[in-house]
Amino acid sequence: MDYRTYLRRPTVLLTVAGFALLIVASAIIYVVARPSPSDQPVLTLGGAKAAEGSALGASGYTYHRSTGPDRTEIIDSSGQPVATMTDGARTVQLNGPSRTFEEPRFTDAKIDTNVWVRLAPQAWHAGAEQEKWFTDWLVAARQDRSPDVLAIAFEYVDGAPVKKDNQGQQYSGDASFGPPDPLDPDGRAERSDFYDYLEMPWTFLDGKLGMPDPERKLSLDCSGFLRMVYGHRLGYPLRGSNTPGEGLPRRATAMAAVGPGVQLMPNSGQRARGMDRLLPGDLVFFNAQPIPSGQIDHSGIYLGLDDGGHHRFISSRSQTDGPTMGDLSGVPILDGTGYWPDRWRTARRL
Repeated sequence: MDYRTYLRRPTVLLTVAGFALLIVASAIIYVVARPSPSDQPVLTLGGAKAAEGSALGASGYTYHRSTGPDRTEIIDSSGQPVATMTDGARTVQLNGPSRTFEEPRFTDAKIDTNVWVRLAPQAWHAGAEQEKWFTDWLVAARQDRSPDVLAIAFEYVDGAPVKKDNQGQQYSGDASFGPPDPLDPDGRAERSDFYDYLEMPWTFLDGKLGMPDPERKLSLDCSGFLRMVYGHRLGYPLRGSNTPGEGLPRRATAMAAVGPGVQLMPNSGQRARGMDRLLPGDLVFFNAQPIPSGQIDHSGIYLGLDDGGHHRFISSRSQTDGPTMGDLSGVPILDGTGYWPDRWRTARRL
C-alpha cells in the first residue's frame, strides 16, 4: 500500500486533521501567552513551567513559596515579579509603574520605586491564590492607581497640598508633630493621634472614645502618623488602647510588641538584624531616647532603597515638626552608622 492509499483511510484522515488542529491551537496559545508590554496581569493559556518549590496557577502566574518570613511570591509568565504576600499579614507589595518620592528641601535623597503597597481584604495564608477573594482582589489591585501606603505617607510632609472631602473636612496636607511644649527637650508635644489631626471624635474597636484636642489640630506624632496612613486612610482596624487584640494599638511600643501582622525580627534590645527581610511599607521601630535599651518609643514606615543605596524610612519627628524622610535630626536610614541605625530595634508587617 502506498502512502496515498494510506492517507485516504478515514481513521488516518481524522488523525491528520487532529494533528493540524493541534498545531493551530498551539500557535494560538503561543500568541496569547506572549508577555504583555503593559504592567497588567498576563492571562496565559499554557506553556509556562513551574519552578521548583512553586505552583502554576490558572492565570499562568507562578506562585513561589519562600521563608524568612513565610510568604508567597507571584511571578508572571515572562519571569517578572508581580506581588509578595506574607503569611499572617494583609500588606501586599505589588509591582507597577515606577515612581519617585523626594523632599528636596530637607534631603538630596530620592526614592525611585516600582513597588506599590496595598492592603488585601484579609490576612494571607499559603494557598490563598486559589481563593476567589484573592484572585478578584489581585486583578483590581494591579489596575489601581489611587494613592497607596507610600503615596499617602508623603501627603503629610512639609508643604504637602491640602486635600478635603465633599463635606470640606481636611484629611491630608502638611502635618505638625504637635503643639509647642516648653517642657519637652525636643520642643514639641507628643500624643497627637489621627483624630486630633482631623478634629473628629473617634470610637475604636475596643470601645475607647478618642476626643480631639483643639491644640493638636493637623498634628500627628510618630504612631499617630502610622495610624493615619494605615488606619484612617486605608481602613486597617485601630485600637484606642495599647492592649493586645484586633487592630493597631495606639503607641509605638505596643505596635512593636503586641501589634497585629508579623514581627520580622525579635527585639533583642540591640540593633536589629535581618534587614534583608524588609519590604516597602513595613513598620520600623526604634529606641530613640535614653531609656531602657529594649523599649520602643519611635516608629516609621520603611520606604526601600534610596538613590544612594541606603535603606530609608519616613516618620513623624518632634525635631522636624512632622512627617519627613529628610536628614534633619539624623539621616533616617537603617544601614551604616548614625543616630537611627544604632537605635533601630525591630520591624513588623501588617
